[in-house]
Amino acid sequence: MKIVGLNLDIVWKNKAENFKIIENELQDLNADLFLLPEMFSTGFCMEAAEVSDRNEESLEFLKKISKEKNAAFCGSAPVEENGNFYNRMYFVKPTGEVTFYDKRHLFSFSGEDKVYTPGKERVVVEYQEVRFLLQVCYDLRFPVFARNNDDYDAVLYVANWPEKRVGAWEHLLKARAIENLSFVFGLNRIGTDGNNLLYQESSHCFFADGREISDKKGNIVSAQLDMNELKDFRTHFQFLNDRDHFSID
Repeated sequence: MKIVGLNLDIVWKNKAENFKIIENELQDLNADLFLLPEMFSTGFCMEAAEVSDRNEESLEFLKKISKEKNAAFCGSAPVEENGNFYNRMYFVKPTGEVTFYDKRHLFSFSGEDKVYTPGKERVVVEYQEVRFLLQVCYDLRFPVFARNNDDYDAVLYVANWPEKRVGAWEHLLKARAIENLSFVFGLNRIGTDGNNLLYQESSHCFFADGREISDKKGNIVSAQLDMNELKDFRTHFQFLNDRDHFSID
Protein backbone atom coordinates (compact mmCIF):
# COMPACT_ATOMS: atom_id res chain seq x y z
CA MET A 1 0.00 0.00 0.00
CA LYS A 2 1.23 3.47 -0.88
CA ILE A 3 0.47 6.35 1.48
CA VAL A 4 1.07 9.98 0.55
CA GLY A 5 0.95 12.76 3.14
CA LEU A 6 0.78 16.48 2.39
CA ASN A 7 2.87 18.76 4.61
CA LEU A 8 0.30 21.52 4.31
CA ASP A 9 0.93 25.16 5.22
CA ILE A 10 -2.67 25.61 6.37
CA VAL A 11 -4.27 28.96 5.58
CA TRP A 12 -5.77 30.23 8.84
CA LYS A 13 -9.57 29.91 8.97
CA ASN A 14 -9.95 29.69 5.18
CA LYS A 15 -11.56 26.43 4.15
CA ALA A 16 -12.04 27.24 0.48
CA GLU A 17 -8.40 28.23 0.03
CA ASN A 18 -7.14 25.14 1.84
CA PHE A 19 -9.33 22.88 -0.30
CA LYS A 20 -7.93 24.56 -3.42
CA ILE A 21 -4.31 24.16 -2.27
CA ILE A 22 -4.83 20.49 -1.43
CA GLU A 23 -6.30 19.76 -4.85
CA ASN A 24 -3.46 21.57 -6.60
CA GLU A 25 -0.71 19.91 -4.54
CA LEU A 26 -2.10 16.41 -5.08
CA GLN A 27 -3.42 16.65 -8.63
CA ASP A 28 -0.56 14.74 -10.28
CA LEU A 29 0.00 12.22 -7.48
CA ASN A 30 -1.30 8.68 -7.10
CA ALA A 31 -1.64 6.69 -3.89
CA ASP A 32 -3.90 4.23 -2.12
CA LEU A 33 -4.30 6.60 0.82
CA PHE A 34 -3.72 10.34 1.17
CA LEU A 35 -3.14 11.95 4.59
CA LEU A 36 -3.90 15.55 5.52
CA PRO A 37 -2.92 17.30 8.77
CA GLU A 38 -4.99 17.93 11.88
CA MET A 39 -7.67 20.58 11.23
CA PHE A 40 -6.52 20.74 7.61
CA SER A 41 -9.34 23.09 6.61
CA THR A 42 -8.87 25.79 9.27
CA GLY A 43 -5.69 25.36 11.29
CA PHE A 44 -5.63 24.40 14.98
CA CYS A 45 -8.15 27.03 15.99
CA MET A 46 -9.85 27.44 19.37
CA GLU A 47 -12.59 29.70 17.94
CA ALA A 48 -14.72 26.61 17.42
CA ALA A 49 -18.01 28.44 17.05
CA GLU A 50 -16.51 30.44 14.19
CA VAL A 51 -14.70 27.74 12.22
CA SER A 52 -16.45 24.41 12.89
CA ASP A 53 -18.25 22.65 10.07
CA ARG A 54 -22.02 22.76 10.40
CA ASN A 55 -22.81 21.38 6.96
CA GLU A 56 -20.02 18.78 6.68
CA GLU A 57 -17.98 21.07 4.44
CA SER A 58 -14.68 19.30 5.09
CA LEU A 59 -16.23 15.86 4.84
CA GLU A 60 -17.89 16.69 1.53
CA PHE A 61 -14.55 17.89 0.21
CA LEU A 62 -12.90 14.63 1.27
CA LYS A 63 -15.65 12.59 -0.37
CA LYS A 64 -15.28 14.55 -3.58
CA ILE A 65 -11.51 14.29 -3.87
CA SER A 66 -11.52 10.67 -2.73
CA LYS A 67 -13.89 9.73 -5.54
CA GLU A 68 -11.95 11.77 -8.11
CA LYS A 69 -8.60 10.18 -7.23
CA ASN A 70 -10.04 6.73 -6.46
CA ALA A 71 -8.13 6.70 -3.17
CA ALA A 72 -8.89 6.94 0.53
CA PHE A 73 -8.40 10.28 2.30
CA CYS A 74 -7.80 10.92 5.98
CA GLY A 75 -7.47 14.10 8.06
CA SER A 76 -9.21 15.98 10.86
CA ALA A 77 -11.50 19.01 10.93
CA PRO A 78 -13.45 20.97 13.56
CA VAL A 79 -17.09 19.89 13.58
CA GLU A 80 -20.23 21.00 15.41
CA GLU A 81 -22.74 18.30 16.28
CA ASN A 82 -25.71 18.57 18.62
CA GLY A 83 -24.32 21.70 20.23
CA ASN A 84 -20.86 20.23 20.86
CA PHE A 85 -17.60 20.80 19.00
CA TYR A 86 -15.28 17.95 18.03
CA ASN A 87 -11.82 17.63 16.54
CA ARG A 88 -12.96 14.90 14.15
CA MET A 89 -10.65 12.68 12.13
CA TYR A 90 -12.28 11.31 8.99
CA PHE A 91 -11.25 8.26 7.00
CA VAL A 92 -13.08 8.38 3.66
CA LYS A 93 -12.95 5.54 1.16
CA PRO A 94 -13.46 6.13 -2.59
CA THR A 95 -16.75 4.23 -2.34
CA GLY A 96 -18.04 7.06 -0.14
CA GLU A 97 -17.89 5.00 3.05
CA VAL A 98 -16.91 7.18 6.02
CA THR A 99 -15.36 6.26 9.37
CA PHE A 100 -14.57 8.92 11.94
CA TYR A 101 -12.71 9.25 15.22
CA ASP A 102 -13.19 12.15 17.65
CA LYS A 103 -9.91 13.18 19.30
CA ARG A 104 -9.87 11.78 22.82
CA HIS A 105 -6.92 13.60 24.38
CA LEU A 106 -7.56 17.32 24.08
CA PHE A 107 -4.57 19.65 24.42
CA SER A 108 -5.28 21.42 27.71
CA PHE A 109 -2.11 23.53 27.36
CA SER A 110 -3.84 25.45 24.56
CA GLY A 111 -7.35 25.28 26.08
CA GLU A 112 -8.63 22.74 23.56
CA ASP A 113 -10.35 20.88 26.41
CA LYS A 114 -12.36 24.00 27.26
CA VAL A 115 -13.77 24.30 23.75
CA TYR A 116 -13.99 20.84 22.19
CA THR A 117 -15.62 17.67 23.48
CA PRO A 118 -13.40 14.59 23.85
CA GLY A 119 -14.18 11.44 21.95
CA LYS A 120 -14.86 8.22 23.81
CA GLU A 121 -14.22 5.49 21.29
CA ARG A 122 -10.97 3.99 20.02
CA VAL A 123 -11.39 3.56 16.26
CA VAL A 124 -9.77 1.08 13.87
CA VAL A 125 -10.68 1.07 10.18
CA GLU A 126 -9.69 -1.54 7.60
CA TYR A 127 -8.77 -0.59 4.06
CA GLN A 128 -7.16 -2.81 1.42
CA GLU A 129 -6.49 -5.46 4.08
CA VAL A 130 -4.58 -3.04 6.32
CA ARG A 131 -6.05 -2.18 9.73
CA PHE A 132 -5.48 1.46 10.73
CA LEU A 133 -5.74 2.95 14.21
CA LEU A 134 -6.84 6.59 13.95
CA GLN A 135 -5.11 9.11 16.27
CA VAL A 136 -4.81 12.90 16.46
CA CYS A 137 -1.78 14.88 17.61
CA TYR A 138 -1.79 15.00 21.46
CA ASP A 139 -3.00 11.36 21.53
CA LEU A 140 0.62 10.52 20.76
CA ARG A 141 1.64 11.28 24.36
CA PHE A 142 -0.67 8.58 25.75
CA PRO A 143 0.66 5.12 24.82
CA VAL A 144 -1.94 3.15 26.78
CA PHE A 145 -4.72 4.38 24.49
CA ALA A 146 -2.74 3.34 21.41
CA ARG A 147 -1.63 -0.07 22.71
CA ASN A 148 -1.84 -2.73 20.04
CA ASN A 149 -4.19 -5.50 21.12
CA ASP A 150 -3.59 -7.46 17.92
CA ASP A 151 -6.27 -5.31 16.32
CA TYR A 152 -4.28 -3.06 13.97
CA ASP A 153 -1.30 -2.99 11.60
CA ALA A 154 -0.62 0.75 11.30
CA VAL A 155 -1.26 3.93 13.26
CA LEU A 156 -2.10 7.20 11.54
CA TYR A 157 -1.29 10.38 13.49
CA VAL A 158 -2.35 13.73 12.02
CA ALA A 159 -1.05 16.78 13.84
CA ASN A 160 -0.33 20.45 14.36
CA TRP A 161 2.79 19.86 16.49
CA PRO A 162 4.89 23.05 16.92
CA GLU A 163 8.57 23.22 16.09
CA LYS A 164 9.56 24.00 19.70
CA ARG A 165 8.40 20.52 20.81
CA VAL A 166 9.16 18.60 17.63
CA GLY A 167 11.79 16.42 19.29
CA ALA A 168 9.11 14.79 21.44
CA TRP A 169 6.92 14.25 18.36
CA GLU A 170 9.64 12.44 16.43
CA HIS A 171 10.83 10.27 19.34
CA LEU A 172 7.31 9.27 20.36
CA LEU A 173 6.32 8.31 16.81
CA LYS A 174 9.25 5.93 16.65
CA ALA A 175 8.46 4.56 20.11
CA ARG A 176 4.83 3.83 19.14
CA ALA A 177 6.05 1.85 16.11
CA ILE A 178 8.53 -0.21 18.13
CA GLU A 179 6.34 -0.98 21.14
CA ASN A 180 3.30 -1.89 19.02
CA LEU A 181 5.11 -3.81 16.25
CA SER A 182 3.33 -1.63 13.71
CA PHE A 183 3.77 0.92 10.98
CA VAL A 184 3.37 4.46 12.29
CA PHE A 185 2.76 7.36 9.91
CA GLY A 186 2.81 10.77 11.56
CA LEU A 187 1.79 13.72 9.38
CA ASN A 188 2.45 17.21 10.70
CA ARG A 189 1.66 20.60 9.16
CA ILE A 190 4.26 23.20 8.16
CA GLY A 191 4.41 27.01 8.19
CA THR A 192 3.03 29.45 10.75
CA ASP A 193 -0.49 29.48 12.16
CA GLY A 194 -2.73 32.32 13.30
CA ASN A 195 -1.19 32.18 16.76
CA ASN A 196 2.31 32.71 15.32
CA LEU A 197 3.37 29.18 16.16
CA LEU A 198 6.01 27.78 13.80
CA TYR A 199 5.79 24.27 12.36
CA GLN A 200 8.78 22.66 10.69
CA GLU A 201 8.73 19.74 8.27
CA SER A 202 8.65 16.72 10.58
CA SER A 203 6.42 14.07 9.02
CA HIS A 204 7.66 10.48 9.24
CA CYS A 205 6.71 6.88 8.64
CA PHE A 206 8.41 4.23 10.76
CA PHE A 207 8.50 0.45 10.45
CA ALA A 208 7.95 -1.80 13.46
CA ASP A 209 11.68 -1.95 14.20
CA GLY A 210 12.00 1.85 14.31
CA ARG A 211 13.41 2.30 10.80
CA GLU A 212 12.33 5.36 8.82
CA ILE A 213 10.66 4.16 5.62
CA SER A 214 9.30 7.42 4.21
CA ASP A 215 10.50 9.35 1.19
CA LYS A 216 10.25 13.13 1.02
CA LYS A 217 10.07 15.45 -1.95
CA GLY A 218 8.97 19.05 -1.52
CA ASN A 219 5.80 19.12 0.57
CA ILE A 220 5.10 15.45 -0.04
CA VAL A 221 6.04 12.56 2.26
CA SER A 222 5.26 9.03 1.07
CA ALA A 223 5.72 5.47 2.24
CA GLN A 224 5.07 1.95 1.04
CA LEU A 225 3.54 -0.38 3.63
CA ASP A 226 4.74 -3.92 2.96
CA MET A 227 2.34 -6.15 4.87
CA ASN A 228 4.35 -9.29 4.14
CA GLU A 229 7.39 -7.71 5.77
CA LEU A 230 5.32 -6.76 8.80
CA LYS A 231 3.83 -10.24 9.12
CA ASP A 232 7.28 -11.83 8.94
CA PHE A 233 8.62 -9.42 11.55
CA ARG A 234 5.73 -10.10 13.91
CA THR A 235 6.11 -13.85 13.44
CA HIS A 236 9.80 -13.69 14.34
CA PHE A 237 9.46 -11.18 17.20
CA GLN A 238 6.28 -12.11 19.05
CA PHE A 239 6.60 -9.40 21.69
CA LEU A 240 2.90 -8.55 21.64
CA ASN A 241 2.15 -11.94 23.18
CA ASP A 242 3.73 -10.69 26.41
CA ARG A 243 1.82 -7.40 26.62
CA ASP A 244 -0.18 -6.37 29.68
CA HIS A 245 -3.93 -6.80 29.45
CA PHE A 246 -6.18 -3.98 30.64
CA SER A 247 -9.31 -2.03 29.83
CA ILE A 248 -9.68 1.73 29.27
CA ASP A 249 -12.53 3.72 30.79
